[in-house]
Amino acid sequence: MRALQLERLEGPEGLKQVDVPEPEAGDQVLIDVRAAGVSFPDLLLTKGLYQLKPPLPFVPGVEVAGVVRSAPPGALVKPGDRVMAFTMLGGWAEVASAPPSMTFLMPLGWSFEAAAGTVLNYHTAHFALHRRGRLKEGETVLVHGAAGGVGTATIQIARGAGARVLAVVSSEEKAEVARTAGADHCFLAAGDWVSRVKDATQGRGVDVVMDPVGGDAFDLSLKCLAPEGRLLVVGFAGGRIPEVKVNRLLLKNVDVVGVAWGSFVMHEPQLTAKIAMDLAALAEKGFVEPVVSQVFPLEQAAQALRELEARKSTGKLVLRVREG
Repeated sequence: MRALQLERLEGPEGLKQVDVPEPEAGDQVLIDVRAAGVSFPDLLLTKGLYQLKPPLPFVPGVEVAGVVRSAPPGALVKPGDRVMAFTMLGGWAEVASAPPSMTFLMPLGWSFEAAAGTVLNYHTAHFALHRRGRLKEGETVLVHGAAGGVGTATIQIARGAGARVLAVVSSEEKAEVARTAGADHCFLAAGDWVSRVKDATQGRGVDVVMDPVGGDAFDLSLKCLAPEGRLLVVGFAGGRIPEVKVNRLLLKNVDVVGVAWGSFVMHEPQLTAKIAMDLAALAEKGFVEPVVSQVFPLEQAAQALRELEARKSTGKLVLRVREG
């Protein structure tokens, strides 16, 4: 089968299109891949900077959408089903395998491109807001990197929960993306967004902050938390891993909460089914609708990774693996 293989830990330049054997099914769901997501973990994997460090060469690709070729006994999907799945590795190929617990039916009417950008971002956002962030209806959520894949997913899920959403973005173009996703107010990261958040909340602050950026965004977000607010640490796309003096948490009665969906569901795989049911209901109500900004052919995955690394992209970047 046709696949993209990482041969050197040199970032996007280490990728090469090759022909490799198809994966064996075993106890996995075997999927004929139509589209695959391009995610930040993919970029880190190409540089050897992710916590998972598979031996070279390997096929990247953490999530896919396609048609089930075969499924093990007991799986909730069957051959011929249109599905989206979290693969962790192997998604940038014409055939991929995924655990049954990480393979989900696509909502009716969705394209493969939209579905390919769903599992990682939307499951992460749902897990962050509900399981870790204890979000309640009527609360206010502040989202950093709000025009990106995780950001737009967070906006939509927060709106579906009845929350008010404030967004921080890096440009007016990205502000429009966040507004289209459902943000109530957008603020530019280069401005005094802390004061604007305070104004928008009548000085109270926000109940939940979704932070996949880290660095200064984290530091300033502590100033924006309402009493008993929760700052959700999702990642460090900004490059700097921040630190916090815990007396600040004590004095304000606030929480800093770690969010690692992938490692959590390894220990509680049954959680994925509940999240998938909630997301399907939100999709049916019109809240969940993946934002796909660009679709690249498989052979241009390196360019897609460069767009992601330069933080030029909005929503989700997707690879079209085959037509259909």
